[in-house]
Amino acid sequence: MRRVLRAAYIVWVALRYGLDELVLTSFQHPGLRLFARIASIGRDLSAPRGQRLREALQKLGPIFVKFGQVLSTRRDLLPADLADELALLQDRVPPFPGGEAIASIERAFRRPIGELFTSFEREPVASASIAQVHFATLVDKNGREREAAVKVLRPGMLKVIDQDLALIRMMAGWVERLAPDGKRLKPREVVAEFDKYLHDELDLVREAASAAQLRRNMADLGLVLIPEMFWDLIRPEVMVMERMKGVPISQVERLREAGVDIPKLARDGVTIFFTQVFRDGFFHADMHPGNIMVSVDPATFGRYISLDFGIVGTLTEYDKEYLAQNFTAFFRRDYKRVAELHVESGWVPGDTRIDELESAIRSVCEPYFDRPLKDISLGMVLMRLFQTSRRFNVEIQPQLVLLQKTLLNIEGLGRELDPELDLWSTAKPFLERWMLDQVGPKRLWRELRQQAPYYARMLPDLPRLWHEYLRQHTREAPDAELRLLLAEQRRTNRLLQALLYGAIGFVLGLIVMQILVRVLLF
Repeated sequence: MRRVLRAAYIVWVALRYGLDELVLTSFQHPGLRLFARIASIGRDLSAPRGQRLREALQKLGPIFVKFGQVLSTRRDLLPADLADELALLQDRVPPFPGGEAIASIERAFRRPIGELFTSFEREPVASASIAQVHFATLVDKNGREREAAVKVLRPGMLKVIDQDLALIRMMAGWVERLAPDGKRLKPREVVAEFDKYLHDELDLVREAASAAQLRRNMADLGLVLIPEMFWDLIRPEVMVMERMKGVPISQVERLREAGVDIPKLARDGVTIFFTQVFRDGFFHADMHPGNIMVSVDPATFGRYISLDFGIVGTLTEYDKEYLAQNFTAFFRRDYKRVAELHVESGWVPGDTRIDELESAIRSVCEPYFDRPLKDISLGMVLMRLFQTSRRFNVEIQPQLVLLQKTLLNIEGLGRELDPELDLWSTAKPFLERWMLDQVGPKRLWRELRQQAPYYARMLPDLPRLWHEYLRQHTREAPDAELRLLLAEQRRTNRLLQALLYGAIGFVLGLIVMQILVRVLLF
């Protein structure tokens, strides 16, 4: 019954904000367009379609707001006006009572709150659609009193999310069957992607593990602080971590008054992001100003403080190579290489004409070069490439879309801090270093180390296998077979000599290539 009532409410909201008109006018059939005009009589639908969609999602509640936020990152699928409007969605949700938070914590640990913490603040300091945060103090394993932040999921969220997701899946199926671009938009795949992100956010153990990984990766960089996790107090619905103190990065004047070097802060943010992407292949994918503070403590002055690790992105070596080569080719204006990379990636159909794709990419990218490098947005470049590729049926990978969204966030943040920030000059060293690692002896040595356990297991068996082979074949045909084996052994020896000389030549070639790349590549 509740599901029926929820579906009726969704229909009512859709009619109130004219979402039926938005869908029907997307069809080319004149009858449906006429029906849409008739159905809109008596309703005020003068507001832009993007605004109406945003307001409808806000009316439907936190889950639909979250869905709109995820959908806003898929600029490769949505028209620009809808994506821009959905990007304005904010999940401002009233907090739930502190008593409910305490009950959830006690239920998770099966212990009274007083045994877990020496003090616990009932009033939350932050509240969102999925969880809220309370401050507390506790005694750690070493007997020291520590300040902590306790993140608690909203009670009953999983049931609500599953109900709304079932309805969203149903609507996605309708869109796929009825909309003219339904199959290209892949609404069910988008909903599945949203389902994954949302359930990942509902598992706070996963979030804590992501935070620990980022903390370990960033330890040697000295530019960012990530809270320590108290693993004895981590459960799927409760996460207890070190309390971080700092100034929100959006309060630029306070940071200036504290003596923070703002231009350096902007460069450090870009350095952190590109280190996570091109060095680690594991990056914080929700780096908006609400999740970032700056330390003003003398011991860690001027460092970033990163919070909320519910969404992280991962990149394979192949993804990193695709990105690095795309950016490098773009700044060289080598549009043919950009087109070839799209085809080589396998995301473009094999029968795509390179010259047509090259021309389309050129028409999008060339206007950027009338601007100084500091005014060029790498995030916008990536987004334009995705949008251009849409007409060529490119299959854009979710991890790259997540990266593009994060890159736009970082660029926007960096240029708010320092309008003169030259993103390319900051990114270039990482791309250079990564490209050199791919063609140099480091890559060869890394591959050899990875294969070493296999060879270590295989080599001790070779003499025994060789002896058994000789003995068996010698028994069968002592003379003829032996002569053949001796001849084969001589050929094998010559082959091994050739391989040895080839390997020496290969290593020498790598050294020469390394020198040439350093001199000529950039």
